[in-house]
Amino acid sequence: MSKNKLAKFADMASYSNVVEAPFQTPESPRHPLYGNWHNEFFHNNNPIVLELGCGRGEYCVGLGRMFPHVNFIGVDIKGARMWSGATDAVKEGLTNVGFLRTHIEFIDNFFAPGEIAEIWLTFSDPQMKKVTKRLTSTYFLQRYRHFLADNGTIHLKTDSHFLFTYTDYVVRENNLPVLFRTDDLYHTLEAEKDDAVRSILGIHTYYEDQWLSRGLTIKYLKFSLPQMGTLVEPDVEIEMDSYRSYNRSKRSGCDTSK
Repeated sequence: MSKNKLAKFADMASYSNVVEAPFQTPESPRHPLYGNWHNEFFHNNNPIVLELGCGRGEYCVGLGRMFPHVNFIGVDIKGARMWSGATDAVKEGLTNVGFLRTHIEFIDNFFAPGEIAEIWLTFSDPQMKKVTKRLTSTYFLQRYRHFLADNGTIHLKTDSHFLFTYTDYVVRENNLPVLFRTDDLYHTLEAEKDDAVRSILGIHTYYEDQWLSRGLTIKYLKFSLPQMGTLVEPDVEIEMDSYRSYNRSKRSGCDTSK
């Protein structure tokens, strides 16, 4: 581990806005903050929004600046990346922005039923080879039901045609209410008259700028997740992304995947 990373981890250990639990297993007990984020972490009853796979935390921090009466938690296992957002939040005094360092696979160990109002998935790994690793799969949607409020909102912002198409099929197969959908976000925003929508969706992440510089379009899907109903995986073949994503394993040689 580089000295730079060691210094970042030392900073993170001293930050009051960071909760570290990187060694979770399926047998791990619920975290002490389970059901207590309002009272013991944020010290208010404002809605809590998660960003799963927050990377450097640009979205959490950006949303925290815009909505001081909403609480935001960025979740990721990569502490050296998370340090950027956590440091910005500390320097700016954003008491409504926190970070949780853990594996997303164990996210339901941290939040109680109804504790979370919305979820953001920003540039998640499309996981084209394994459906149960996709953050919009029914495997994860069922987990989100453990802590997301009934009809809570899920936002997907992605460069991946594969993940966007797959999520489209999941939403349609399960009749989930669609609130906003575009396969070319910034072209759509040019015509968007709501300044709040333009501001929220216009927040750029580090990786998003990389995709845009490649000439890729950004896709966005916003939908609700009701508590009731059995979730069904779509049985479809989807064309795989033709490019290799930054810091992601080399894509399969196959052309399509379920």
